[in-house]
Amino acid sequence: MKMKNIYKIFAIAALGSTFTLTSCIEEPIPTNTVTDEVLASSSKASEALVWAMPAFLNKFAVYADDQAYDWGYGSLMHIRDVMTADMAVVSSGYNWYSSWAANQYQGRRYARTAFAWYYYYGAINTANNAIGALAGTTEGISAGYLGAAYAYRALFYLDAARIYEFLPNDVYGADYKTEAEAGETVTDSTTYGHSINYLTIPIVTDETPEDKVQNNPRASHEDMYAFILSDLDKAEALITNYSRSSKTTPDLACVYGLKARLYMWNAGYLEETGKGDAQAEYAKAEQAARNAINTGGNQPLTKDEWLSTTDGFNKMSVSSWMWAANASADDDVVQTGILNWTSWMSNEAVFGYAAAGPFTMIASALYDAINDTDFRKLSFKAPEGSPLSGKEPILIQDENSPEYMWATFPAYTSIKFRPAGGTVSDATVGAATDFPIMRVEEMYLIEAEAAAHQDAGRGVELLKNFVTTYRDPGYICKASSVEDAVEAVFLQKRIELWGEGQTFFDYKRLNHSVDRTTSTNWAATENLKTEGRPAWMTFPIIISEENNNQGIKGKNNPDPSDKYKPVEE
Repeated sequence: MKMKNIYKIFAIAALGSTFTLTSCIEEPIPTNTVTDEVLASSSKASEALVWAMPAFLNKFAVYADDQAYDWGYGSLMHIRDVMTADMAVVSSGYNWYSSWAANQYQGRRYARTAFAWYYYYGAINTANNAIGALAGTTEGISAGYLGAAYAYRALFYLDAARIYEFLPNDVYGADYKTEAEAGETVTDSTTYGHSINYLTIPIVTDETPEDKVQNNPRASHEDMYAFILSDLDKAEALITNYSRSSKTTPDLACVYGLKARLYMWNAGYLEETGKGDAQAEYAKAEQAARNAINTGGNQPLTKDEWLSTTDGFNKMSVSSWMWAANASADDDVVQTGILNWTSWMSNEAVFGYAAAGPFTMIASALYDAINDTDFRKLSFKAPEGSPLSGKEPILIQDENSPEYMWATFPAYTSIKFRPAGGTVSDATVGAATDFPIMRVEEMYLIEAEAAAHQDAGRGVELLKNFVTTYRDPGYICKASSVEDAVEAVFLQKRIELWGEGQTFFDYKRLNHSVDRTTSTNWAATENLKTEGRPAWMTFPIIISEENNNQGIKGKNNPDPSDKYKPVEE
């Protein structure tokens, strides 16, 4: 009887030399082997492997149960957003994300660093479990499940690769060579002094032997790109063998969407390094985005859907959403009451962290860049005296209600993400929401940017068609150069996808500065300005990985903490 190993969580993220991450993460499957016969006879067995992947999106306490940011994929989306110039948060003692916004405590020895590393490799492990058990399946529903697993693994690897890839920046340039941390004793003089340009993360699959993870180097950009593309090609070939019952698992349109993101990432690399045909890669991204639009049948959100006080940005049933995470009432993150997406992203939910003081706001400069005729601007509290003041669709309107929050919100506070059903006081109901991983609007904007890199006029035309048709009939774009056309698309992505964790990757890919000095609502410690992509957008790898994986030793990313001084008002 052939046995298929379901690879347990890797030694790659060991806490120390005596035990590995296996001892810290609850396995989604209670055994470490599944037989071919079991898989063949029980669709439930393979289905359980598949559902472990969307369940991990809301995984609570992957690294520690006493850190208020350790509540899953949505937390990493929030981390990415507060590192841009677009999401300001009211200064508060309750804000567990302030260190990411202020560029503090981001070194390889901090719990914050460990959380991201543990989460991504834990998530990758859930996909490896399913792939290892279903490998070789070519037909029937199990083949569709296998395609979904490949798509999930591609999602997690693409995110992590872009986060950890070392790209030259205004602190550590292309000539940077690795060095030991201050106070670290180095016994091997040849360990450090390496170039790490465009290195990503180690690749671990369902077939990686255990001894390999102890000497598994960071994959180059080229190798990681080829690996992810291979997974997506497999997903594309297999995923139509099943019909998904929920948008928490991907379909063919999502595979094309991931390919669009992947091609854009690679095109930026080719353009920056001159190592290949960037224009051809942009053309691939444009086509993949169009395939995602045409295949899924998804339609951009309407004004009513966007601004709904009860269902706004909390239900995957709307046509726009291609892929989503779902937190149910019995999930740990909902049961905590405060460690979940709604708690941090819905300022109107009185049970949440955000309502306790760290209100999420759009940066004032980005708000000012939105036309008053664009309904997306109504997702944020208008400054006093603005023509839009009083027109925002607030959830609780009775000023005498104990649930009334509006008067306490400063200007620019977000009301984009609503608690489930408009329930603001009962976390078991209000926090049981969905949040988007991929929306069709992103595909329209990728298509427009990819086209703009090839032909500014064509990119601008695609952008104008999208915005005037779906968002703002009065929109005008006068960009004529490639640079200006790309910038125009980037601005629309920042508006459209605000709070959804995606534009971090655009800032980094485009070598775009983060300038918060043009806004008025950043905390003093977060009022930072960079010249090009920030050093803080390249995460260091956890120190225990460096200690336990010889392939990483001396080839870690540098600590970006405190490399920028706040600009005084």
